[in-house]
Amino acid sequence: MKILFILYLSAFIAIMKLSANETTLIKRGEQVAKLLCQSNHLPKTKKDLNATIQAIIQSKACQNLEKKNLKALALFLMQKKDTLSLKVPKDAKCPVCGMFVAKYPKWAAIMQVGDKKFYFDGVKDMMKFYFYDQTFQFKRSKINKVLVQDFYTFKVVDARDAFYVVGSNVYGPMGKELIPFENLKEAKNFFKDHKGQKILRFNQITLDLIKSLDQ
Repeated sequence: MKILFILYLSAFIAIMKLSANETTLIKRGEQVAKLLCQSNHLPKTKKDLNATIQAIIQSKACQNLEKKNLKALALFLMQKKDTLSLKVPKDAKCPVCGMFVAKYPKWAAIMQVGDKKFYFDGVKDMMKFYFYDQTFQFKRSKINKVLVQDFYTFKVVDARDAFYVVGSNVYGPMGKELIPFENLKEAKNFFKDHKGQKILRFNQITLDLIKSLDQ
């Protein structure tokens, strides 16, 4: 009985280690998808890991990924098939820069005023729209929703509740960006990993700060 118990315990520990390792790889895969790939070009997942890896290579959505990063990305895609939280119409253009927002889904932000929705390819452009009277021709009290996506999880977050990392080495479609997070812990982790300069709340974002990001 003692020998059987030891064997069972050893097997249980091995399973737990594998599970922890896969969890770490999936987390790594999230970052690979966001930082090293064009997420809108990533392929649909296949039935097994190797087939998904081959599909990623053939898609050419990512350039020169190491084997470990390829495996991590494949596991992430298989674990979370639909990473897009904010649904953006294909023809939606950012009212600030004029780019098609659907091309940059991981950076998308939405502001709703009454029944009208405005789509942005980043928090920075959304804040420009908000601050400049010549573009924002509505009473700000009429704003119904302001939505952003957590950079790591893609979860939709009320922009007024989010935490924003400024001055990091991660750039968006329009250059320097405010990187949104649902909670302070993840914002601090990103801040540390990507050389951030500040962590701000929505009401701490100023027009001068937005201007400085374009300099």
